[in-house]
Amino acid sequence: MTGLTDADFAVTREFLLATAGLVFDESRRAGLSAVLADRLRVTGAGSVPAYLETLDGDGGELERQRLLDGVTVQETHFFRNTPQMEALRRRVLPELLRRAAGRDRPLTIWSAGCSTGEEPYTLAMTVAETLGANADVKIIASDIDTKVLATAARGVYPADSRGLSPERLRRHCLRGTGDNAGFMRLKPELTRLVEFRAHNLMDERWSLGEPFDIVFCRNVMIYFDHATQRKVLERIHGVMRPGGLLFVGHSENFTDSRDLFVLQGKTIYKRV
Repeated sequence: MTGLTDADFAVTREFLLATAGLVFDESRRAGLSAVLADRLRVTGAGSVPAYLETLDGDGGELERQRLLDGVTVQETHFFRNTPQMEALRRRVLPELLRRAAGRDRPLTIWSAGCSTGEEPYTLAMTVAETLGANADVKIIASDIDTKVLATAARGVYPADSRGLSPERLRRHCLRGTGDNAGFMRLKPELTRLVEFRAHNLMDERWSLGEPFDIVFCRNVMIYFDHATQRKVLERIHGVMRPGGLLFVGHSENFTDSRDLFVLQGKTIYKRV
């Protein structure tokens, strides 16, 4: 398989849109072709339509997940978008914790599309630095890609990971020795704040089980079409507490959903 025919590209695009809300244009055709060639080789499927048909059949869930793992692009690092983290530390966390005080419940945060875990662990570091390591805060981190979730759950990263200052390395991490000298492990008081779950934003059976005070969903919906974005925003709205805050990426704009969220800054929306 040296490339996708127009027909195969069309049927695959339709499948990925319906399954995960992912929109693929011509710029991503070559990458999609490479992933499909690998999956056809592994599974022995004779054609793209035949392969896609097996994903909808009995036992197709695992292979469907492998396809989604292959086509989703993971790009992240610690303390990405520093102004957002500063806003979280200086204004958002103290205010929301004050609101939650006396209600016998934790402050809840959802990191949607968490990739290999740098974002939720950044949130955990920010919580620890702002409110203390014993703060009553719960962070749920989710992604559609089970492989990156496994990496995230281990909490082990290169010691020179982008975004971590020497001070934060000393405060929050345990440096490896010997053969592991180039790596670090996040301290238990940090990892205890984060719970990882596999989750598909397009799955109507949302089972996160938490009303959230804060949601980070950054650069997750950039490949969604407008209808899919709206559907996901409605679902996010449904699992947030009134007045909760949604953090998004710089290239994402949802000002046409003012009935759900009101813009509070360049990349922060307040749940109506």
